[in-house]
Amino acid sequence: MISEQAWADAQVLWDFQKMNHEPRPCSVGIGLGSHDLGVADVTADLYHRGMFPLIVFTGATSRTTAARMPRGEAEHYRDRALELGVPALAILVEPNARNTGENILFSRRLLEDREVEVSSMLLVSKPYEERRAYATARQIWPEIEVLSASAPMTLAKYVEVIGDPGFVLDMLVGAQQRLLVYPDQGFILRQEVPTSVTAAYERLCARGFTSRLV
Repeated sequence: MISEQAWADAQVLWDFQKMNHEPRPCSVGIGLGSHDLGVADVTADLYHRGMFPLIVFTGATSRTTAARMPRGEAEHYRDRALELGVPALAILVEPNARNTGENILFSRRLLEDREVEVSSMLLVSKPYEERRAYATARQIWPEIEVLSASAPMTLAKYVEVIGDPGFVLDMLVGAQQRLLVYPDQGFILRQEVPTSVTAAYERLCARGFTSRLV
């Protein structure tokens, strides 16, 4: 049973991770691979809305996706986007990245190899990964404008869609920890974290939502 306090703390982390950027046309859309096929849905929707002319889906597999996406996250995202009417010629696949830093770095190299001029990107991720994805992209590719996007849903709805509350809270805590420790390792741009967010994170850690900590 997850306590009311744990749910309240999870909501604090959820709200902080959302960047609340307003989507606008960019050079490219980059869909970050994960267990959540909804990222591909959002990316396809943004493409159909004219937010970018080209998509890069990036991601190999991880311990949470090896069984569900055996051909790699990016490949399964591509299949989903094709089902949703995105033309094959509008999709590039980067199949090797195994973390967010590699997602950005390898996507950048792929676009450079294809001689695609990029001045801005719309970075599509899971809702609770928006801020870390943004901070990673700004660290690795500082020359371009970065906007974040994800499925517009509440924490309660996301938990319902995923179907595993403990898993979602573990992932939220893991995402928050990386925001705290990765700047010192040079992986991401430092973000100012309110004390209320840190306190919520620490309470969730104390309650055992720690399976995704590094």
